[in-house]
Amino acid sequence: MNILIVTSTYPPEIRSSSHLMEELAAGLVKRGYSVTVLTTYPDNELIKDRKQGTLNEFSTEEQIQVIRVKTPSPHRGSFFIRGLSQILLPIILIKYLQKYLQAKPDIVIVYSPPLTLAIVGQAVKKKYKAKFILNVQDIFPQNGIDLGIINNPVVIKFFEFIEKRAYLQSDNITAHSQSNAEFLIKYKKVPINKIHILYNWIDIAPYIGIKRSGIFRERYALKERFIFLFAGIMGVSQSLDLILDIAADLQSFEDICFLLVGDGSERKRLEKKTKDKGLTNVIFKPFVSKDEYPILVKDSDVGIICLSPKNKTPVVPGKLLGYMAAGIPVCGFLNENSDAHNIVVDARCGYTAVSDNYASMLHIVRKLYEEKDKLHDYGKRGFLYVKEHFDKEMCIDKLEKIFNYSLENG
Repeated sequence: MNILIVTSTYPPEIRSSSHLMEELAAGLVKRGYSVTVLTTYPDNELIKDRKQGTLNEFSTEEQIQVIRVKTPSPHRGSFFIRGLSQILLPIILIKYLQKYLQAKPDIVIVYSPPLTLAIVGQAVKKKYKAKFILNVQDIFPQNGIDLGIINNPVVIKFFEFIEKRAYLQSDNITAHSQSNAEFLIKYKKVPINKIHILYNWIDIAPYIGIKRSGIFRERYALKERFIFLFAGIMGVSQSLDLILDIAADLQSFEDICFLLVGDGSERKRLEKKTKDKGLTNVIFKPFVSKDEYPILVKDSDVGIICLSPKNKTPVVPGKLLGYMAAGIPVCGFLNENSDAHNIVVDARCGYTAVSDNYASMLHIVRKLYEEKDKLHDYGKRGFLYVKEHFDKEMCIDKLEKIFNYSLENG
């Protein structure tokens, strides 16, 4: 069976979504599928240890055929530029797909956002009679409206039209949590028989046997510090000012350090704010490679997940699973609707607070700092939970059932 995966991010770009898609592609190849990935050329700022110029438009990587297309970045620039890029994205991708596609797809899986990639799925379905599976992560344009990024009524109507068509034209839709599925059914009127819950997965193999090495503590001169780690994209929806505000209130705790590793549209502003406030307990570092990431997380004491209180959808930050797989406790500052609250509670792997309740956020940071003797237990419970619920092979099992369901229901 031939599978086409359409995604705006793919390694060597370092994002949780890019690794998610690579792990899916590799897992499907291992099970005997022929897999092609249609993606954009990587964002140069989000590459580690590899130059853009070494990548071809078409290549075969670990038996996966990869088509990389140079497009305006849908992730950088002003919101206007990003919106325009998202509109142009499917047009350019379809052109290059026709140029390089080797075999007729039986199934096309589209990762959203960007929502406009669904147009590629619709085109592939129409031309090749393929089954179209839409993997919904952020619910767009609702999250853009909630964050104040989109406020023009005409633009909202335009993206809502694309959204409605995407849900209508897809054969099946996967949501990464129960509440996300319920949101799509209740507010977007998606038929219940079209929705499947497919948890975001993680390959736990790279985390097994990893012990605290001290490599990153030494590299960053943080040997004796108590490290709260945030690792990932630094954008508007993460609302990382929350971390800076907490850091300002905890400067008297000389051993506490907030380590922010990654990049994104908000990083320069956050670095300036850190400097202006004279925060000596906040450190910024660039992305690390996928191979080094488990070592970085293991060298930390607590992993932070953070979402703006303006978010109204039940999104679960992808980095949560990496922290749990590495066996470190989780500290979550999350919008009220996020399903990550439930995951952390069920796993008993740390604490979360609603991100518009500053006192509660500050409380759980101090609580985790004071509970040093319990951190190992929190981490162990998180690892066991992610192994039971979010292991990659279990999730691909579920996806295969969705393949069969799509094909059988014609």
